Amino acid sequence: MSAVVDPRTIRGLIFDKDGTLFDFHATWSVWANGLIDRLSGVDPSKAELLAEGLADRLGFDRATRRFLPQSAVIAGTMEVVIDAIRSTLPALEEAPLRRMILASTAAAEQVEVAPLGPLLDRLIAGGMTLGLATNDSEEPARAHLERAGVLGRFAFVAGYDSGHGAKPMPGMLTAFCAATGIAPANCAMIGDSTHDLESGRAAGMTAVAVLTGIATEPDLAPHADVVLPSVEALPGWLGLA
Repeated sequence: MSAVVDPRTIRGLIFDKDGTLFDFHATWSVWANGLIDRLSGVDPSKAELLAEGLADRLGFDRATRRFLPQSAVIAGTMEVVIDAIRSTLPALEEAPLRRMILASTAAAEQVEVAPLGPLLDRLIAGGMTLGLATNDSEEPARAHLERAGVLGRFAFVAGYDSGHGAKPMPGMLTAFCAATGIAPANCAMIGDSTHDLESGRAAGMTAVAVLTGIATEPDLAPHADVVLPSVEALPGWLGLA
């Protein structure tokens, strides 16, 4: 763990999306179960076998309808999901599968970890500039923020396909700094996975872990400058009125 920057010097906050702003299990477990049912139905005679194979590749427990902690999907890009699916259903063509996943993820009902509008307004009123960096695609990410009514609060939104690379590389974070003019030393990356925290460190930002995803505090603490229970704790940590 590096020395924590005085939170009063922070002016830019860049958020992960899933597990940070939106409840991961409440959102994506429903989506994954529906996706498995839909894809396994391509061959009704083998539906149960295919469903088991897809769940295994996606790291998803169908009995509990929850992702397993080691699932590569949790912090992975769409390529991870596509590769997992095609390893079980190799006859599926990549382009139509990608279109189907994009449409289904954009339509996925997001469950906020806290009322986001009032929280983000409080951060902005305290002088913060907000950004989003997700390993989801940019298009569904914008759709999710728009549906939550908070897209306009973000000065910067990027997905893994926005041209800056994916986390844990720092490209999306350095692009946020370039777009806003805020130095990395005056920014914090907030996320629920080691990918988020490693990208923050690589960009020269303060790495803030939140415990609203799948990873536990012992998982995240070695990679974080500070661990908060959720994004709701940010105003207090930042010393905002």
